[in-house]
Amino acid sequence: MSHVKPVRRTNVADIRNRKNGEPIVCLTAYTSMMTEILDPYVDLILVGDSVGTVLHGHDSTIPVTLDEMIFHARSVKRASPTSLLVVDLPFGSYEASPQQAYETASRVLKETGADTVKLEGGVTQAASIRFLAERGVPVMAHIGLRPQAVRATGGYRIVGKTEEETANLIADADAVTEAGAFCVVLEGVIESLAREITDRISIPTIGIGASPACDGQILVTEDMLGYFDRTAKFVRRFANLRETIDQAVSAYADDVRGRRFPGESETYVKPAGEKSNVTRINRS
Repeated sequence: MSHVKPVRRTNVADIRNRKNGEPIVCLTAYTSMMTEILDPYVDLILVGDSVGTVLHGHDSTIPVTLDEMIFHARSVKRASPTSLLVVDLPFGSYEASPQQAYETASRVLKETGADTVKLEGGVTQAASIRFLAERGVPVMAHIGLRPQAVRATGGYRIVGKTEEETANLIADADAVTEAGAFCVVLEGVIESLAREITDRISIPTIGIGASPACDGQILVTEDMLGYFDRTAKFVRRFANLRETIDQAVSAYADDVRGRRFPGESETYVKPAGEKSNVTRINRS
């Protein structure tokens, strides 16, 4: 059975009300062209700071700037008529205080037209989430494996293998829920803990590497489309566009070098019998 999206834009209440309901479909986008393709099928589009690794060649999300996030979010907004649009707050733009978080978030919403923002952190960011929510800024929280914190946590590690990790993550989930987040991303969380948290809290959980127990799922679109040779265990490749693009570029290069492109059908020629528009100059 195909899913039919409403004509109007999905809003925060729509997502919140999907708790224990139809799974929420989410993907990332950074450009208008990709957004045009995704928008008819997804409920939520995230302009993620993963843009740093996907488009800008960084080895982590940490170098991404606020100006870069705003630039990409504007592009996505122009091509997204129905999906809820969420923008990541980049590293260093919100952690200092609730006031800093509010100033950053309000700038993002004003300059991009996005619907809401996402920030990483549980207990440590609960005060900022509450500060934003009380001032009309909806917040999508992000706990578990936090890409902005990989330098402090020792890399990309799955969360929930020990009792201490389990207790900490449950505390994070409770904290962001009580602070007023409308949903929460669980990244890199073992299945049993993701299920426990999803059953425990009143807001939807969006999984990425957190099993089908969550209320919804998100992936980096380029991972899902097979742009990269290597991806995480939790990624399913629904296409292999890297191979398709490689073959297309190789064929193009061969045809250019062999003077087979452009061919007759790609070349503009003057119709037979048509007089030239070039004015001849009589130099006699």
